Amino acid sequence: MQPKWSRRKEARPLEIVDAAVDVFLENGFAAAKLSDIAKRARVAKGTIYLYFETKEELFRAAARQLISTNLEGLETAQATFDGSIEELIPTFLQRAVSSGGDARLSAALRMVLSESRMFPELARIWHDEVASRMIRLVASAVERAQAKGTVRAGDSNLMAFSIMAPIVMGVLFHELFGTSSPHAPALDKLASQHASMILHGITVDAM
Repeated sequence: MQPKWSRRKEARPLEIVDAAVDVFLENGFAAAKLSDIAKRARVAKGTIYLYFETKEELFRAAARQLISTNLEGLETAQATFDGSIEELIPTFLQRAVSSGGDARLSAALRMVLSESRMFPELARIWHDEVASRMIRLVASAVERAQAKGTVRAGDSNLMAFSIMAPIVMGVLFHELFGTSSPHAPALDKLASQHASMILHGITVDAM
């Protein structure tokens, strides 16, 4: 059995990232201090530099952690799914709104939107680790359905945007205005309605 200190050392990068997620979301990227992250992770500030050379690199790890549980599950499900597009899209959108309902994930998206002009690297990181993966995931599902002849021909990337855009808007609406707004949609109902509309528009039988 490994000594306790050895296991603790191996866990440090994850503990630092966990602390970084909390500090970034509490203070924003600009105001987040590595000293605060180190204190939250219960390590020396210099320890952070053993694993992450810059604050941007630490944010990349934080973004990857925020999305990993939700998106990796979707990626696995999509890769192994053998049903029809009529089954996949509703299931996918329901899981997407469930992921989007994660307060930390939606708060991170708002932080990126508000601070990316001052820190363009934030937008690039979010694109690489979150947005691009999500679009590829949906586009590949569309392409497989197109190959089977169940979805009409067209730009799979544009179709992926059409499928995901209302869900992202719904999540941002909740994050910006809260549920007290009379226009705040129930995300599960939004996903269900949107799935029906999308399938009516893209499937061959609906044409």
